[in-house]
Amino acid sequence: MKRAALSLVFLTLVYALVLASFHPWDLALGAVLSGVLLFSLRGYVFGGKPAPLPGLLGRVIAFWPFAFAVLRDTLVGTWQVTRITLYLKPLAKPGVVAVPIGERTPVGVAVSSLVATISPGEVMIDVDWEKGVMLVHTTDAADPEGVRRAHEHFYQRYQRRVFP
Repeated sequence: MKRAALSLVFLTLVYALVLASFHPWDLALGAVLSGVLLFSLRGYVFGGKPAPLPGLLGRVIAFWPFAFAVLRDTLVGTWQVTRITLYLKPLAKPGVVAVPIGERTPVGVAVSSLVATISPGEVMIDVDWEKGVMLVHTTDAADPEGVRRAHEHFYQRYQRRVFP
């Protein structure tokens, strides 16, 4: 019950920050929308046993290196695509690389997809659950093993503790 109440407050706060308004009517609408969202996704959000506090605290602490790594990859990807766009660097060998899912959960696959797509130069195309791979289009697929290693390294170092 505490977890649901905290989730409701957190989602309402996010809604208010996105609107940049803390007017009571905006907060009320945000609370209603948050409640509907939490109720409709309750099996997914609250399914299973909640993480114990040390585990939850560890995830919160591990989130910040993850967020900074995503920011760093976004800046690096932006710089690389800018160089390609301005013809300062040739477009090497764009293509699709199959990146193994490995031990990622479905949420982990979704987060990996989002992280790959946020950074310019890569976009997640599809997930083949039967083959256990994520198909990623990248501007430089000359070294597919390097792309796979980079994704696995990011997952193991930054993402796994936050979004397994």
